[in-house]
Amino acid sequence: MIEAKGLTKNFGNIRAVRDVSVTIREGAVFGLIGTNGAGKSTVLRMMAGVLKPEEGIVLVDNMPVYDNMHAKARLFFIADEPYFFTNATPKDMERYYSSVYRDFDREGFYRYLEGFGLEKKRKISTFSKGMKKQLAILLGLCARTKYLYCDETFDGLDPVMRQGVKSIFAREMEEREFTPVIASHNLRELEDICDHVGLLHEGGVLLSKDLEEMKCNIQKVQCVFSKAEEEGRVLGQLTCVKTERRGSLLTLTIRGTREEIIAIFAAADCLFYEVLPLSLEEIFISETEVKGYDIKKIILG
Repeated sequence: MIEAKGLTKNFGNIRAVRDVSVTIREGAVFGLIGTNGAGKSTVLRMMAGVLKPEEGIVLVDNMPVYDNMHAKARLFFIADEPYFFTNATPKDMERYYSSVYRDFDREGFYRYLEGFGLEKKRKISTFSKGMKKQLAILLGLCARTKYLYCDETFDGLDPVMRQGVKSIFAREMEEREFTPVIASHNLRELEDICDHVGLLHEGGVLLSKDLEEMKCNIQKVQCVFSKAEEEGRVLGQLTCVKTERRGSLLTLTIRGTREEIIAIFAAADCLFYEVLPLSLEEIFISETEVKGYDIKKIILG
């Protein structure tokens, strides 16, 4: 388990991170969401022990991570712009990381290289941005660490490659102790992979919740009522976060469990009703608007 407690980091007069506390449980994919400048990279670097916080502490399996080789041996950090040695090839980087991580899977690494179409003796400086990201991910996976920190990992990958990486993550989680922590500025990139999401805004944690928990407590319903009076009566029983109308068709985002909502609509005089799945963006909109934030401006610009 990773525990960040009260992290604060300043760069000169700029407070990049303020009092950030999150808990990342094992065997789940944790998504760290926030715009550029929200503090994602700084938080990840503190969690990796690259930066020392002015206040607070990061514990990796109950060990302080900063200046602790035993804690750092359990994690691999992929930066937004991955670093490779000058004039290095993938083979050179494999030799280096094999010397750092004792469980590095050399055979698996070269198998992945072939599958991804990356030449082991080609200079990395000639790779595209997407190819460099792929190589960094493969090095991180084959280091066989318990935790993998990814800063904007999917940025620069095409949709097919992105799905391929997500599939590899899922397989690794099934086969061994493996917990990915993925930072991104885009909610939609993480929608189909994350179990828990933390939202950073202006250096602080705005929200940190389990996705299943959030999905269980908010529903989206499309419906058509037989009469205006019936519509008013039913809406009076509901806690509606959002209401959209197109002619007689209402689309409602409602707080409550699926069972509770279905019971209300089943007893109502409706011509039609249907409970629909919510996107991650819709869930976050409902959660953050209560606190007075516009998630579309924060995340999507």
